[in-house]
Amino acid sequence: MHDKRLNAFRPDLADARLRGKVEAERFVTGRAARMVAPVADLRTAPETRSGMDTQLIAGDDVQVFEEKDGWAWLQAERDGYVGYADASAVGERKSDATHIVSVPRTFVYPAPDLKFPRVYALSMGSRVCVVGQAETRGTSYAVLDSGEAVIASHLLPTESHAADYVSVAETLIHTPYLWGGATGFGIDCSGLVQLALRMTGVSVLRDTDMQAGSIGTLLDVPADFSGLRRGDLVFWKGHVAIMTDPSNMIHASGHTMLVSLESLRDAIARIGHLYGMPVAFRRP
Repeated sequence: MHDKRLNAFRPDLADARLRGKVEAERFVTGRAARMVAPVADLRTAPETRSGMDTQLIAGDDVQVFEEKDGWAWLQAERDGYVGYADASAVGERKSDATHIVSVPRTFVYPAPDLKFPRVYALSMGSRVCVVGQAETRGTSYAVLDSGEAVIASHLLPTESHAADYVSVAETLIHTPYLWGGATGFGIDCSGLVQLALRMTGVSVLRDTDMQAGSIGTLLDVPADFSGLRRGDLVFWKGHVAIMTDPSNMIHASGHTMLVSLESLRDAIARIGHLYGMPVAFRRP
């Protein structure tokens, strides 16, 4: 059975790469495109009231299979997720990205001057094309191919990666919890894992069940939860947390509605009443 979250197929239309594997009335080759909106919700159906599964951000490359009634049915190249996005959030692939946003959030200005009204904001992980540098009153700016400007220290070259994904996650403490969120503006538990690992150059799947079956190495953890170390992942049914040390963890919590620090034992006791004990431990 093909997972519809990771394979673009419907009864009437499917990705040509799935020909012979799924049934559909018509098969099409995807059109290479790029997300141009700062954040785009990816939904299960082409309507605003439909549930949000995940989010795409500026610079994400996608394959578009259909544009209809203001919606684009597409697949993200980064993690393979399939869904519907506002068609206005999708643009052409022009200049290749040179830099990636390395802080939780950053403003984009119409010119290199922080006193100008910001135009919009970008999330960590957004990819941009830098064409120049400028300095105003001692502050350094990266000038984008659009002519807009970003604080230079908020960017890293695309070939650069953070050394420790837990440290990346820790910069997102107090970010609001958002079901399906995958950005520095709002994020859920598996989105936090995915975004933090992405900043270290590691690509992983999006949802908790996918991550629990694929990331790194499965650990055999004793009943007293000893042997865990910084960076290990703890999975419950429908939830995941990142160990910051052998006893404590960071996670996007539906309890606090924030990215929060919590002791592992407290989390196990609290979560157990609703979802039971942890079901897996993995080491990326």
